Amino acid sequence: MQHTETVEISGHLMDSGILSQVLDDIREYGGDYVIERFDVGHDAGDPSYAQIQVAAEDDEALQRLLMRLQTRGVNQTDPGEATIAEADADGVFPDGFYSTTNLETKVRLDGAWIRVDNPEMDCGLVVEQVEGARRVRTLPMVDVRRGMQIVAGASGIRVEPLRTDRSEESFGFMESDVSSEKPQAVLVRQVADGMRQAKANGQNVLWVGGPGVVHTGAAPAMVELVKAGFVDVLFAGNALATHDIESSLYGTSLGIDLAVGKGVEHGHEHHIRAINTIRKAGSIRAAVEQGVLTGGIMHALVTAGKEFVLVGSVRDDGPLPDVYTDVIEGQRAMRAGLTDVGFCLMVATMLHSVATGNILPASVPLVCVDINPATVTKLADRGSSQARGIVTDVGLFVEQLAGELVPDYRRR
Repeated sequence: MQHTETVEISGHLMDSGILSQVLDDIREYGGDYVIERFDVGHDAGDPSYAQIQVAAEDDEALQRLLMRLQTRGVNQTDPGEATIAEADADGVFPDGFYSTTNLETKVRLDGAWIRVDNPEMDCGLVVEQVEGARRVRTLPMVDVRRGMQIVAGASGIRVEPLRTDRSEESFGFMESDVSSEKPQAVLVRQVADGMRQAKANGQNVLWVGGPGVVHTGAAPAMVELVKAGFVDVLFAGNALATHDIESSLYGTSLGIDLAVGKGVEHGHEHHIRAINTIRKAGSIRAAVEQGVLTGGIMHALVTAGKEFVLVGSVRDDGPLPDVYTDVIEGQRAMRAGLTDVGFCLMVATMLHSVATGNILPASVPLVCVDINPATVTKLADRGSSQARGIVTDVGLFVEQLAGELVPDYRRR
């Protein structure tokens, strides 16, 4: 006997291809389906609606299938009440725990819908009492503590798929597959508009950057964007900060003179000497305050009072004293840095882009700029469905962006 559940989904199901993806998911998870109702939108802007009966061989398989479908914005027509299970050990979810999406989520408890705090993919949901009221928030596996009340199964949960007003869509130009064959001036202008909108809403602009920002000569343009207030938070690794500081101290990046594009004598030592200089000062901020570091992106961030989170890796030299070498602590610092973020721009970094995409709510507009199309594709494959991509040279892009956002920048 098969276990069944009726689910529903609405939106631009045909032209977005989402319905096909839903049906493929059902088959890939060993399930079956019957489309019970399908209403196609009459006009281009009208949403469509589908009601589907899904079936699996047992309840465990059905619950996993329902969780998978919720990553597409599919909900049960009768979600019922959420089931709560107690965690038996630190760092371990109970069996059958609900695996979260990064979409806006609600949980039904005792007949009341409770909105989940800080939506994040690949976490669990913990139910807590805060000032006499129930609260539900996403919880990374590593932060589970024995006795916590964890949501199990897909019952009593609804997700809210991203809604797009096509008449006013900011990123409609990026709806096709990632490609370099697009008018870059238009793309840059619309990214600039997205940043302006976030600032007008009182929100922060988050940058996720790799060392390519420095290698391509884009650091001066990014400095101007920091000064103009369009870089509120920076997520990066040891490399971006190191080569930015090397550039400020020695005029090189990885030993290459950025003014002429050629290696200099003993240039290969510059990055490790730059790290040593900052370690001697105690921190990047201390180096700025002591007058040791007088220019560059990191100097601009410190001077403007902006936040940066540097998380390292096993391949780092040094590293700089500000770098989190414990990746779990680094993840926590990154999550804390997402407060009030209304726009995210990722430039020239695959690993940090994926890491940030994993913790970013789907409601935050996300643009990824890289010379490699695979970077944006990987983001989307990992679940960051809101990611839009621009394939171009990062140096030219940041220069053009500064030209759009900083008055008179082109004449400097």
